[in-house]
Amino acid sequence: MFERQLDKATTSVRKGFKRLGLPASDEIAWVPTPFSGQWGFGTAACFQVAAAEARSGKKVKVPARAEEIAGLLQGEIGVPEGFERVEAAGGYLNLYVEAAVYAGTVVDTVLGQGPDFGRGEEKAERLMVEYAQPNTHHSFHIGHARNAILGESLARIVEFAGFDTIRASYPGDHGLGVIKCMWAYKRFFEGQEPEGLHERGQWLLTIYAEANALLGLDEDVEDDELQSSGPSEYEAEVREMYRKWDEGDSEVRELWKKTRQWSLDELEDILKMLDIEIDVFFYESEVNEPAKAIAEELIQLGIAEDERPQGGPVIIKIDEKLGLKSEKYRTAVLLRSDGTTLYLAKDLALAKAKFENYQVDRSVYVVDVRQSFHFVQAFKILELWGFPQAAKCYHLAYGFVTLPEGAMSARRGNVILYKDVVDETFKRVVEIIEEKNPDLSPEQRDEAARQVSMGALAYTMLAVDNRKDTIYNWDRALDFEGQAAPYIQYAHVRANSILRRAGVLPKPLAIEHGLAPAEIQLLDRLSRFPLEAQRAADEYKPLLIANYAYDLARDFTEFYQHCPVLKAEGAVRDTRLRLTAAAKQVLATSLRLLSIKAPEVM
Repeated sequence: MFERQLDKATTSVRKGFKRLGLPASDEIAWVPTPFSGQWGFGTAACFQVAAAEARSGKKVKVPARAEEIAGLLQGEIGVPEGFERVEAAGGYLNLYVEAAVYAGTVVDTVLGQGPDFGRGEEKAERLMVEYAQPNTHHSFHIGHARNAILGESLARIVEFAGFDTIRASYPGDHGLGVIKCMWAYKRFFEGQEPEGLHERGQWLLTIYAEANALLGLDEDVEDDELQSSGPSEYEAEVREMYRKWDEGDSEVRELWKKTRQWSLDELEDILKMLDIEIDVFFYESEVNEPAKAIAEELIQLGIAEDERPQGGPVIIKIDEKLGLKSEKYRTAVLLRSDGTTLYLAKDLALAKAKFENYQVDRSVYVVDVRQSFHFVQAFKILELWGFPQAAKCYHLAYGFVTLPEGAMSARRGNVILYKDVVDETFKRVVEIIEEKNPDLSPEQRDEAARQVSMGALAYTMLAVDNRKDTIYNWDRALDFEGQAAPYIQYAHVRANSILRRAGVLPKPLAIEHGLAPAEIQLLDRLSRFPLEAQRAADEYKPLLIANYAYDLARDFTEFYQHCPVLKAEGAVRDTRLRLTAAAKQVLATSLRLLSIKAPEVM
């Protein structure tokens, strides 16, 4: 919207700076101004010019000089084409549009562009989002759901912003955590197999928890480690099975393939439920051997040090290699003394595959907050190794999902299984819809319940800062009156109901009536969607869209309550119908970016 007018205004501003003998700012950016009887756009270019003068040695106070420049510039450029007036205020140069023209342009642009309203221009970079990657030999729980939902929403947002986007998953199908589960299965449960896709995956979680109990492992020990306080024979058996797996023992590998597939079958079904289509699956087992080769390469390059001859591991003294005198990145371990790989070495192999095989320019890792320092080290090693993409690797860390009564633990087996949450949410939503809209057919009711229940789960995960822990609370997730998906979805349903009853959508028309406060607020919110979508992509922050969707739903609800639509007459009715259609469109787009369906009825 107003791109053509703002481009012309930018040209006028540059010419004005030139006539005033001032250096034009490198970039003249325009941002929407708060509504004050008119809508408009403002630029801080005068501050940038004043700051440049100060840096050049001139004795100026930047705020006062910016205000002076803005006043001079206002006189130079006049009123640019497409705007009603120009104003210099506090160092800013503001351009204002007549309210009716602005409102009509917003609505016409939204309806003209439809689902593409707010879509960014194609970017020159390829971006990979890595998510939806639970370890095998577990079962998909609510914490895994936060990972998958956060990653899918981010993938949709950056794709919408114009990035060539690849969705990738890196399931952990190798390592001590997997071996522990296989060991317990073979020793105590071999030959048993529950019926049912999800039942098999859930059973593996039970076995995994029992394995940790039998081995006497502390809750804080990583799966990359084995510091058992259980019977020594158990620990020895686990280590022996790991050694055999690493050497390619056929019997151990067959058991691994069989039990691994149980987890992958369950994961495939859950990804379908979450409407996630992964483009590339990397598996931890596939980068095991490349990781060993990379460790050897880093030794040859003088980046890593091999302490295995003295019974030690392969390490990288990152601070020393960077010439740092104080400890910041510490020492990273790539291989154990026995030559087996640690997570860090495998992440280096994965990054190399991303950069070289998929020509990835940016890589976002959606992994829980506990791994923050791990990625700090990994990205710094990639930099030492010579990959320029290291500067654009980003760890999207997220906090834990807990129950109201406390934390979950896969090792103890007390987790909230995703499938159980989905089934219970669906059941509760069916009851709510039956009460609110008993006239729906069973088919309509069940379809709406699926959309609302999945939306409730997704929004709960996205409507809190990703780094913070969140408590999964049924009442808040299913709130039809507060900041929750059902409230937003219901706003979309309400807009759809109005438009369905109205029939044909009126054609574009000039807005001639005085806009009510609720209309102004809704129009203002709609106009800000493109900037908000781009900001969410730039900051890798789905929370911004989650908040925007709620604010838009609230503004539409205010509009609906205070501005009659179907009961209005003539041009006012037509204008409000088009505004309703625009609100419905942007609500649907916002929900889609959050990986939430926009129901037609509920």
